[in-house]
Amino acid sequence: ILWDQLFMANSSSITEFLLLGFSSLGELQLVLFAVFLCLYLIILCGNIIIISVIHLDHSLHTPMYLFLGILSISEIFYTIVILPKMLINLFSVLRTLSFLSCATQMFFFLGFAVTNCLLLGVMGYDRYAAICQPLQYAVLMSWRVCGQLVATCIVSGFLLSLVGTTLVFSLPFCGSNKVNHYFCDISPVIRLACADSYINELVIFIFGVLVLIVPLIFICISYGFIIRTILKIPSAEGKQKAFSTCASHLIVVIVHYGCASFVYLRPSAKYTSGKDRLVTVTYTIITPLLNPMVYSLRNKDVQLAIQKLIGKSGFSL
Repeated sequence: ILWDQLFMANSSSITEFLLLGFSSLGELQLVLFAVFLCLYLIILCGNIIIISVIHLDHSLHTPMYLFLGILSISEIFYTIVILPKMLINLFSVLRTLSFLSCATQMFFFLGFAVTNCLLLGVMGYDRYAAICQPLQYAVLMSWRVCGQLVATCIVSGFLLSLVGTTLVFSLPFCGSNKVNHYFCDISPVIRLACADSYINELVIFIFGVLVLIVPLIFICISYGFIIRTILKIPSAEGKQKAFSTCASHLIVVIVHYGCASFVYLRPSAKYTSGKDRLVTVTYTIITPLLNPMVYSLRNKDVQLAIQKLIGKSGFSL
């Protein structure tokens, strides 16, 4: 119903958007197509492997890997919303997207993106509970609590996305329909509005601060306590083992929050999208790629689980 109302409100003006994407690069688009297609397939395979390993190996049925599995599922849908259309546009001359499709793409992109941010914050809390409150961990991170945290992340993510998308597409669009990006992101779309978007941008900016800064501050505080606890561990081996359980999460947090903050913690319409496209590639392609690679390469539990599954598969053959 909301999408129908938004579409009817703007149907008398712009009915479709033209995604410029990487059209200025000419023949290099074919190279980008090959590169992005390979990366997309690796993202899908990597995250599916992570999900499968966590599902099949009972030793990984813990809160930490529950959150990792949910994050991988979210990353898969997050990339499905953007990358297939981007790959088609690299080959296609007609890079149009209907008004309704553009709004839908933005809604799901923001929904999964915000969900990922909140999940990373929850994963930081999980590491804090495991290292700093080990005796109370079973209570603090019971399956009921984990389920509530996951549900809260997903519901909050899509509610905030609904607000953000509504603020963008409630504006009138009656001029240019050329989106200087490879998908319908907030900044390049809101720049096309033919009305004053200051209030809308301000509200979106405030939501951006809440979504990015608040979980990041929470993660930093959690890791402050974690580091203090680790430093109290007498053995070097114990310190290394405790820190190794956090290193993968930290790497993903730094890349994800760093790039997302660069794009979204600014007034939207006052910046060009040239640099934004490069940074956006980082958190729409590199971060979903980094997630399974980091957790599989750095995490010994996941490595052992993968080896066990490969061994069982080989034995059955």
